[in-house]
Amino acid sequence: MNLVRFNRHPFFTDKMDDIMKDMLTKDAGCSGNFPAVNIQEDDKQYTIEMAAPGLKKENFKINLEDHVLAISKESEEKSEDVKENYTRREFVYNSFSRSFRLPKTVIENKIKADYQDGVLKIALPKDAKANLTREISVN
Repeated sequence: MNLVRFNRHPFFTDKMDDIMKDMLTKDAGCSGNFPAVNIQEDDKQYTIEMAAPGLKKENFKINLEDHVLAISKESEEKSEDVKENYTRREFVYNSFSRSFRLPKTVIENKIKADYQDGVLKIALPKDAKANLTREISVN
């Protein structure tokens, strides 16, 4: 006797699976909606570029603590539609946070950030005199 799996509504089942997966991963904080980041290095500085179109520079919060640069954004949108028989309210919360451990060669008090055309650029100047490599003798 062969067992055959029977599915009356494959389209509906697939869509429901997708919806449930999206709901569960968003609730768990695993949505993966982080802005894309490019990190470049040259002789004078490191540059972090974050793609964040549609935002304003006031939306960003940039903190530096113990050689960790944290870039975050939180926003809340509210809308209310009042009619004669009902009231509809909607709340939308969006946020992200990205952290980067900085090398000790970065001059922390000269870090600058600029937001233009949907790209946040953070310049992290390097100290050319800092030498982090050395030879260690064995006794």
